Amino acid sequence: MSTLEEERRELEAIASRVSNWGRWGEDDERGTLNLITPDKRAAAARSVEHGIVHSLSLPLGASGPQIPAPPAPGAWRPPQTRGNPVHTMLATGSDPQEINGLGGGAHFTDDMIVMHLQAATQWDALSHCYYDGLLYNGRPASSVTSAGARYHAIDAVADSFVSRGVLLDIARSYGVTTLPADHKVTADDLQRACDAAGVVVEEGDILVVRTGLFAEWARTGSWEAVLARPQPGLDFRCAEWLHERGVAAIAVDNTAVEALGTGAALKGPFHMLALRDMGLHLGEYWYLEELAKDCARLDQATFLLSAPPLPFENAVGSPVNPMAVL
Repeated sequence: MSTLEEERRELEAIASRVSNWGRWGEDDERGTLNLITPDKRAAAARSVEHGIVHSLSLPLGASGPQIPAPPAPGAWRPPQTRGNPVHTMLATGSDPQEINGLGGGAHFTDDMIVMHLQAATQWDALSHCYYDGLLYNGRPASSVTSAGARYHAIDAVADSFVSRGVLLDIARSYGVTTLPADHKVTADDLQRACDAAGVVVEEGDILVVRTGLFAEWARTGSWEAVLARPQPGLDFRCAEWLHERGVAAIAVDNTAVEALGTGAALKGPFHMLALRDMGLHLGEYWYLEELAKDCARLDQATFLLSAPPLPFENAVGSPVNPMAVL
């Protein structure tokens, strides 16, 4: 097992090769989303053949994945600081009051929701992760205050997540429903999935990577078994493969994009490289089971993907309801 110092040295070496600081100007806040051009979006729209639409979002509600499930022995998970959305009705149809009366016998219903912005299917903003006191493009981490993110907030890219989506079904390429708990998805795995699907990843693509982790949730509706185990996910060394191909963003069907509970000394290394060095936005908790079934049935791996975050001002993440159109 490598030491923390060894892993940190390797991370720094990779960071020097994949860094996009200054590539699009010293004030850039879009990162690799700059690679999605108008022509890229137009081509993605023209590729739609079947009119089949899949939402890639988990339900937003009290039964979401933010539960205090204990990790498997020896596994590591991020601190449990988030909760599931809390939905509260403010006016209902069973207790009409004067306050919600419109006159003439008409009334309205109303409700509200309180939630952590990264409690379910979501995008990480570039301000979500830093190291050595710096965010992407050299902005100081201290610029994220109690008022929110001064730079790299999610609302700065609210119009950016529309492009060709590419499903890389790693589990299917191995002939399994779900990858083993200790599986780190490598660059070779990504290329293997591309070859199996007959697809070439192009500049400006948004990658959607399936480990199969949520297949158990889809079958049982329970998060306990899913979250009480290590999670397959990306190895941080994949950053170079993504950088070489000009990937615009990446989303995975797990908690943190990268592998969790694998015994590595360095925690969150892919977040460090992607968000801080590359300017690559990360999507977490994406539900891919139904999309994967249709992609297998139709023998295709590409689609029009529209996944704009909600434009919360100064926020470091946002829920999203991604739409894949085949």
